[in-house]
Amino acid sequence: MTVVVLDLDGVLWRGDEPIPGSPEAVTALRDGGARVAFLTNNSSLRVADYLEKFARLGIAADAEEVLTSAQAAAEHLRATLSAGARILACAGPGVVEALEHAGFEVVDRGPVDAVVVGWHRTFDFDGLDRAAAAVRDGARFVATNTDPTYPGAGRVLPGAGAIVAAVATAAGRSPEVAGKPEPPAAAMVRRRLGDQGVMVGDRPSTDGAMATALGWPFALVLTGIGGHDPSEPVPVPPPAFVADDLAALVPRLLEGHGTGS
Repeated sequence: MTVVVLDLDGVLWRGDEPIPGSPEAVTALRDGGARVAFLTNNSSLRVADYLEKFARLGIAADAEEVLTSAQAAAEHLRATLSAGARILACAGPGVVEALEHAGFEVVDRGPVDAVVVGWHRTFDFDGLDRAAAAVRDGARFVATNTDPTYPGAGRVLPGAGAIVAAVATAAGRSPEVAGKPEPPAAAMVRRRLGDQGVMVGDRPSTDGAMATALGWPFALVLTGIGGHDPSEPVPVPPPAFVADDLAALVPRLLEGHGTGS
């Protein structure tokens, strides 16, 4: 059974608004024999928050189907840091949850073993100061992702990459990056989902590159960043699949990739 891995922002929803047809499209994928999972670079929410949002929008999902860049960052650090290591989270609740689940102590100021930076709406000068100071003092510097923007309900919003860039500038160091399309995210996908699948997303530079890293076909939907942001045009040659939205993609995906076999 082929795994169809769906990005969230710009594929299933924009902000708190579902993209028309996306709940029905997820159901159709499952009914067609595909195993569905979700992979997001948005590290701000806890898994339970995502499950609540899925339910509110009429999309069936289980906790084990949700993979985030926060989890990728925590797993990346767990490979090299001891349980109980102190980590400063310049990020949202999703990062705190993932780090605690990995056995780390999450704190809000140094001294620390690592700093993890992810997207959050409460980023301010004090948070920048504390994160940058810890990195300058020698802490590991890990970014959940470096996406410069993400698709909101009515407009493009600043992404985690904007926050990461501020910390990197103030600290004078570049981060290790955990989310799509970097090796920690690819390792997490292979460990949890296996070696065969299709990556569906709206951003060629992350979702498309993730597909390449996994050796999977890329399916681009035009409901988010790709094809609309001048910095993210439809690639030439185009990906294996391109569709206006997930609903239009599903029949072609089921037929073209044999997910029902």
